Amino acid sequence: MYPTLSFALEDMFGIHLPLPIQMFGFWVAIAFFLAAWVIKTELQRKENEGLLRATTRKVTVGLAPQFQPVAQSFAIGFFLGFKLLDAVLNYTAFSTNPQEFILSLRGNIWGGLAAAAFSAYLNYRDQKKLQLPKPKIEEQVTHPYELTGTLIVMAAIAGLIGAKIFHNLENWDELMADPIGSLLSFSGLTFYGGLIVAGIVIWVYSQKEGIPTAHMLDIAALPLALAYGVGRIGCQTSGDGDWGIPVTWTKIPSFLPEWFWQYNYPHNVINAGIPIEGYVGRYSHVLPQMVYPTPLWEAIAGIVVFIILWSIRKKLPVAGMLSGIYLVLMGIERFLVEKIRVNTTYHIGDYHITQAEIISTVSVLAGLFIIYYFNKHKNRFAYSKMRETAQSPKVA
Repeated sequence: MYPTLSFALEDMFGIHLPLPIQMFGFWVAIAFFLAAWVIKTELQRKENEGLLRATTRKVTVGLAPQFQPVAQSFAIGFFLGFKLLDAVLNYTAFSTNPQEFILSLRGNIWGGLAAAAFSAYLNYRDQKKLQLPKPKIEEQVTHPYELTGTLIVMAAIAGLIGAKIFHNLENWDELMADPIGSLLSFSGLTFYGGLIVAGIVIWVYSQKEGIPTAHMLDIAALPLALAYGVGRIGCQTSGDGDWGIPVTWTKIPSFLPEWFWQYNYPHNVINAGIPIEGYVGRYSHVLPQMVYPTPLWEAIAGIVVFIILWSIRKKLPVAGMLSGIYLVLMGIERFLVEKIRVNTTYHIGDYHITQAEIISTVSVLAGLFIIYYFNKHKNRFAYSKMRETAQSPKVA
């Protein structure tokens, strides 16, 4: 296992660099980068095919420097300088536990003030350069693909909040035992919680920007599947606790390596299991028995679902159906893997079910409903029909 990027570099190249980058976070960053590329590519394609249109807004340009953006730059600069200078001066503490370092109240006040002043000055200078003797109103054209950055940032923040909320609801005992630690920790994230909250936020924003819901649903399905698969690589390589139950299968196919079917996650990032004999240092535990490497299987499943969706995205005659297919496939995948995953179980009468099983069932049903709904109203959501309504820019 590689709990941090430093572990991976040392194992593969024999180079020890105390980098403050956890392996899970590294793969999540890659997942967001790939998601951004997919979203931008699809928005460009749909606009080129006449399915989406640019929006035109009337904006006032040439104003004198405004206080609000200068104040925002000051605040952001202060936080960055406050943390960065202290991180440089106390690099060992920072690299050992970057999450705790960032979320703590520690920092360097002089670094914060210097960075805040410099950031505020740069913002003021940039506004001053654009100032005109007399402000004027211009029309500003925004293409859908130019919204990619905002969509990704909003999805990241909303997804993280949603994932933490649902994880804490699923693990109520952990929350009650350590409320502050549970809420502020970067570990413990529930995918469906992030999906639900981020989905709501993105839907509201896309409506505001004039992107039809059917198109936004289809566009979102692709990066969600890909990012899920890539993110699960981070779960597998870091050993973040998303593994399965102890292995019960006795017959293991010989044409695949053993670690594909069973693994004990040495040096896992959550220090679960028993101490590794003879090893001294952080991340010194290993599971006492082999378990199913479910994150690895989910990584493969997510990437396979993405490939399927990508290959059929231009062949479906009706907008919105791609998202329904995504919900059905991912719901089935998640429901099946829950049968062999370590999870908190809810007791409903004589039934035992996990939060993910409940939501994955809802996901499948919602996907089937979406497929039915958009297909039933294909006269309205057929690509040929939607193209007719998106031929000229809309003035906002």
